[in-house]
Amino acid sequence: MKASIKIVFALALIVLSSGFQIIKTALSVTVRDEVGNTVEGASVQLFEKEEDYAAETNVAAQGVTDAKGILKIKELKAMSYYVIVRKDDKDNAGGGEQTGKLEANRINKVTIVIQ
Repeated sequence: MKASIKIVFALALIVLSSGFQIIKTALSVTVRDEVGNTVEGASVQLFEKEEDYAAETNVAAQGVTDAKGILKIKELKAMSYYVIVRKDDKDNAGGGEQTGKLEANRINKVTIVIQ
């Protein structure tokens, strides 16, 4: 009985120390308007390459902000992304079109202003 408990404990330690990650690389995008209010229903697109961003092709991830102006995107690569945010006649053109490099296995956060 004691031997089986030791084996289970040893296996648990191996799994935990083997780099098993519960949190995957994610991004929480908050969208605000020019006066600082959060924007519900804004479409957000992420692109890995500048060429794809310019042509608006090969979207890496996308979604729509919730009632609090937030979109959470999971399972991303730890890299910088180009971002397009639009709602009606407002967008983020001309400022902050790229995120910083996302930290691996963390929930990264960014705020995008549309006007």
